[in-house]
Amino acid sequence: MWIGWIEFDLLLGDVHSLKEKRSVLRPIIAEVHKRFDVSVAEVGQQSLYRRAELGIGLVGADRAHVVQVLDTAENYIAYRPGVDLLSTRRKVLSSED
Repeated sequence: MWIGWIEFDLLLGDVHSLKEKRSVLRPIIAEVHKRFDVSVAEVGQQSLYRRAELGIGLVGADRAHVVQVLDTAENYIAYRPGVDLLSTRRKVLSSED
């Protein structure tokens, strides 16, 4: 069994309140969950309205599949309009690690 996760540090575009931040993040979170069948959540920077940290996690039978899903999700987030990807942190572990 392979476990993979990735964290994104995001800078949001034309956002001036926490309510606007939610309106930007909610569709991204829903689409990532639907498109890639992963767990996704806002995991940090909740009190800052122009910054967000999203985390994605998944479990798979083989490492190649986990890495491919994380790569594809990263590309999807990186090219979203109105969102600048500042950094990512990623980890892929075997259940035997």
